[in-house]
Amino acid sequence: ARNVIIATGSKARHLPNVPVDNRIVADNEGALSFDSVPKKLAVIGAGVIGLELGSVWRRLGSEVTILEALPTFLGAVDESIAREAAKQFAKQGLTIHLGVNIGEVSTTAKGVSIAYKDKTGADQKLDADRLIVSIGRVPNTDDLGLDAVGLATDARGFIPVDDQCRTSTPGIYAIGDVVRGPMLAHKAEEEGVMVAEVIDGQKPHIDYNCIPWVIYT
Repeated sequence: ARNVIIATGSKARHLPNVPVDNRIVADNEGALSFDSVPKKLAVIGAGVIGLELGSVWRRLGSEVTILEALPTFLGAVDESIAREAAKQFAKQGLTIHLGVNIGEVSTTAKGVSIAYKDKTGADQKLDADRLIVSIGRVPNTDDLGLDAVGLATDARGFIPVDDQCRTSTPGIYAIGDVVRGPMLAHKAEEEGVMVAEVIDGQKPHIDYNCIPWVIYT
């Protein structure tokens, strides 16, 4: 083909040495298909997906505890919004521990145990029926054979592109979760439209300062 668009999306980032079976330990996809409401639910990661899923299962009756490595809550949003969100999640009944250091995660057929250090450095243990690992997403760029067309990813696995999603190889573009910027479906869609218009000889652009994002609660 004269033009190729790489749009292979992303997958959930997993913790090293913690196998995800999407039964006892789930990523964000498995967390939507539990066969029953867990009595106690642990979530690692207080980002958007972790909070959304924690909020969903809390409303369905789970006792939800969220462990977050960062010392701040929702560091990417305006501080006043983060403070208000923290209040709302607390009112819902979510327990959120910030600044933790996750240690060994051990699973059995019936549940999971998470060893961690709290923000003071004290050893703690959390036992739960299910665990959701929600620590972000990584681009699906493994084994694409990029080197065969003279391309390589950066250190984080993203494909470098210019403002119009051109790679360094003429005729090859990349959009969405495999390139820089927020991993949001509507951002990817706009990039797809832009690339189609570029290929058609038009002169489009995207203002990346005008991409909305939302936390469902």
